[in-house]
Amino acid sequence: MKACLKQIVATLVGGSLCFALSEGASAAVSADLSKLSIEDLMEIRIESVSKFEQKVIEAPASVSIVTSDDIKMYGYRNLGEILQSVRGLFVRNDRRLSYLGIRGLDQLGNDVSRFLLLVDGHRMNDSFYGKASIANDFNIDVDLIDRVEVIRGASSSVYGTSAFLGVVNVKTKSGADFKGGELAAEGGTFSSYRGRATYGNRFANGLEVLLSTGRFGTSGDGRLFYKEFNDPATNSGIAKNDDAEGAGNFFGKLSYRDFTLEGGYIRRAKDIPTGSFGTVFDSDRTRLTNGRGFVDVKFQRQFAGDLGVKARLYYDRFKEKGEYIVDYAVPGDPPFIVKNIDDFRTQSVGSELQLSKTLFGGHKFILGAEYNYAFQQDQRNYDVDVYLNKQTTNRDWAVFVQDEFELLRGLRVNAGLRYDQYSSFGGTVNPRLGLVYQPFDKTIFKLLYGTAFRAPSVFERFYNDGGDTQIASPNIGPEKIRSVEFSAQHYLGFNLWGSGHLYYQWISDRISEQVNSSGLLFYENTKGVTQRGAEFELEGRWQNGLRGRLSYALQESTDRDSGKGIGNSPTHLIKLNGTLPLFSDKLFLGLEEQFVGKRKTVSGASARDALITNLTLFSANIFTGWEASASLYNAFNRKYDDPAGPEHTQDKIRQDGRSFRFKLVYKF
Repeated sequence: MKACLKQIVATLVGGSLCFALSEGASAAVSADLSKLSIEDLMEIRIESVSKFEQKVIEAPASVSIVTSDDIKMYGYRNLGEILQSVRGLFVRNDRRLSYLGIRGLDQLGNDVSRFLLLVDGHRMNDSFYGKASIANDFNIDVDLIDRVEVIRGASSSVYGTSAFLGVVNVKTKSGADFKGGELAAEGGTFSSYRGRATYGNRFANGLEVLLSTGRFGTSGDGRLFYKEFNDPATNSGIAKNDDAEGAGNFFGKLSYRDFTLEGGYIRRAKDIPTGSFGTVFDSDRTRLTNGRGFVDVKFQRQFAGDLGVKARLYYDRFKEKGEYIVDYAVPGDPPFIVKNIDDFRTQSVGSELQLSKTLFGGHKFILGAEYNYAFQQDQRNYDVDVYLNKQTTNRDWAVFVQDEFELLRGLRVNAGLRYDQYSSFGGTVNPRLGLVYQPFDKTIFKLLYGTAFRAPSVFERFYNDGGDTQIASPNIGPEKIRSVEFSAQHYLGFNLWGSGHLYYQWISDRISEQVNSSGLLFYENTKGVTQRGAEFELEGRWQNGLRGRLSYALQESTDRDSGKGIGNSPTHLIKLNGTLPLFSDKLFLGLEEQFVGKRKTVSGASARDALITNLTLFSANIFTGWEASASLYNAFNRKYDDPAGPEHTQDKIRQDGRSFRFKLVYKF
C-alpha cells in the first residue's frame, strides 16, 4: 500500500496531474473536441437518464461520460477497459469472463450483471443469465463508439430489471462520422491481433449507412502457474497454451428520416485454463463459446403541438456452449475422462412505445409501455447421460410515467413511477424522485432517491448438472435495492470542474450463490447488503490539448447476514487520467493510473491492492488519412490478482503483467 501511494505522489509531483472531462463530453458536439472548453462540454445533452434530452449536469443522476476521443488517447481495447477508468467502477477477470463492479459490489460466483447495458437504447443483457458482456464478447468494436454514458444509482423506474446499480449506455457513431471507408489493424503481446473494416456515409437523399465487421484473436498467456494444482499429476500447476481467445463480429446501422434499423452479432470462443467447475486441469479442450445477436427498428419523431413519439421493435438471440473436460473416475481407479456440455439458447422479441408532451405550463410528461416475450429459453446439460433438458418461456410487460417540472426558480423536480409484471414471479413497483437545484449559474446540487429490482435469471432458477456441481433453485424471487444520493458540482474556474457525491444503498433479498452440505452450488435470497460511500472528482481541459481527470472513491459494502464486508469489494479506488500534447495537435501522450484497494476473497483472505500504469502514444495527423498508436499496459509489470469465485479451486486469479499493442487506422 505504501509503495502504491509513493508512486501516486511521485506521479503528481512529476507534473502529470492534470484534470479532464469525465462528465458531459460528446464527439458529436464538434469535429475538434480539443478546441472546446470544459464549460462548453458540460452543456452536452443526453437522454439516457430520463429518456428525453437534458443537459448532463442537470440530469437527475450521477453521470460520467467517456468519449471516442478518450478511447483513442488512452488505448482502450474493449468496453471493460473503458469502464475500468470511470469513477467508482472496477472490473474483475477470471480468464473466462469479465465482470463489472459498481460502488463496491461485484458478487463472486455469479454470471449475472447488476447493471443494465444498452447500445443506442437497446437492452444488451441476455435473457438467460441477465448478463451484460463487457470484454471481447461485447458486440461493438470500440472504434464504433461515439461515447459511453455511465448512470449510477437505481433506475428501474425508467428501465425495469437489471437497472439495479446503474445503467451503461453505449452510443454508436453514425455513418456521417466516417464519410467513407476505414481499415484498422493491430497486434501485440501473446500474438494478439485485431482487424476491422468499416464503411459509413450520409447520402444526399438523407439515407445514412454504417457497416462494420471485425476479427480478434490471441493465444493468451502460454504458461500460467496455479499453486493449488502444483502436483506432477497436474503438470506441476502449469496450464500450458490453455488461454486462447477468438471472436468475430458484425454491426450495421441504416437511418432514413425518422427510422433507424440497427443490428449486430458476435461469436466468441475462450479456452478456460483455471480448472474451474471441477474440470481437468491443463486441458485445452475446456472452453466457452457464445454468440449474441440483435436487430432493432426505431421510429422517433416530434410532431406538432410538442408531441414526441418513440416506438421500437426488436429481436434478440443468445447462444452459449460450454465444453468442460471432467474426470468421473473414483480415486484410485484409472481416469474416466468425459466432456460435459452445457448448451443454452434463448430468443426473444419485444416492443416499446413512448409518448412525451409538455403540459400545464412546463410539466414535461413521458408515458411509456414495454412488452417482452422470451419465446425460447432452452438449457441442456449432458455427457454420457442427459442431466438437464428444460424449455421455458417468459413474458413481461411494463408501464411507466415520468414528470419533470420547475418547482421554484432554479429547482427542478423529476419524478417517475414504473410497474413491471413478470409471468415468473408477479409484479413490482419502482419509484424515483430527483431534486436538482442550481442556485448559481455554475453550481449544481442533486438529491436523488430511487428503487430498483433484478428479476432472477433462468439460469439461477433452473440450472442443474445432475448433482455434479449445481442444483436448481426454482423458488427464488427478485432482489431489490433502495438508493439515496446527494451530489454537488461546482465550476472552479475557466478550466476546472469539481464534484462530490455521498450515497447510501440498501439491497434486500440479494440472490447469492451458496454451497450446501454436499458441496453443491445453489442460489437463494439472502438478507442483503448495505452500501455506503463517498466519491470525489476533479476534471479539466485546456485548448492546447492538455487535459485529465482525478477521482477517489471511498466505499463500504456490508453483508447484513454476517455484519462483515463482502468479497471482492475494494474500500479505495483512485483513478488518474491525463493527456499531454507532445507535438502540436499531431502527437499526444496518454497516461492512466488506476489504484484498486485490497479485496476479500471467498476464503476470507485478501487480494492485495494494486496500482497499474498504462501509457499510450497517439498520432492522428502526421500523415493524411492515417492514425497510429502504441500502448503499454501495466507498464511497471505489477503482479496482482483478482478474487476468484467459489467455482474455482484457486482463491485468486493472477492477471496479466506488462503487455503492449500497436495499432494503425487508414481512412479513405
